[in-house]
Amino acid sequence: MLNIFRRNLKYEYKERLTKAFPKKLHSDLKEVLKILPFEQNKVKLFDGIFSQVDNLIHETELNLTIDNETLTIPYRLYFDEPNPELEKALTEKQKEILNCIYLRHNNGYLREKRLNLMSENAEKWTIPFIVQLMGEYIYELLPIIDKKINENTLNLYIEFKNENPKYWKQTESRVISYWNVYYRNKFPKLKEYLGFKIIERIKKTNAQHHV
Repeated sequence: MLNIFRRNLKYEYKERLTKAFPKKLHSDLKEVLKILPFEQNKVKLFDGIFSQVDNLIHETELNLTIDNETLTIPYRLYFDEPNPELEKALTEKQKEILNCIYLRHNNGYLREKRLNLMSENAEKWTIPFIVQLMGEYIYELLPIIDKKINENTLNLYIEFKNENPKYWKQTESRVISYWNVYYRNKFPKLKEYLGFKIIERIKKTNAQHHV
């Protein structure tokens, strides 16, 4: 009975992650899902301690839109990284999908590692995973994000902003809130805070496109 229950959970995890990516990626995503260690409930947390986790994907979700397709992205997940040898066998696109998945991981160091591995020439479906990090509390992610939002990718962020105005406003609010709570002493003026600078760069370029 326990084995059946675990299989159902694994199916549920795969279903939820499938909803986080556009349909055109689902064949590649299937290959990625094959190597994720869903059967391991004892996971390593950010402090190096192993803990038993009953549900490897948090129930909270983000509903976003890419090219009129609704994506439902888990807010947090807890499963460990896959076997490195299995990961090496993935194609470049499949590795990018894998990196996006781990940008939602509970371990901030793991999010930073995977963000560094992301391509400098992002595709549109990667944008919501990166934007979500802008509105979180780990400052060390912001310089990496700042480099990812370059002349080749900036328009993709503008398109995402315009397609998800409510979510974008929420992200702006979170950026300001985390600055106020955690970083105001280091950056007394909001305009000096990198998270705010990134938001303003995207908004300013967007405004210029509409002049």
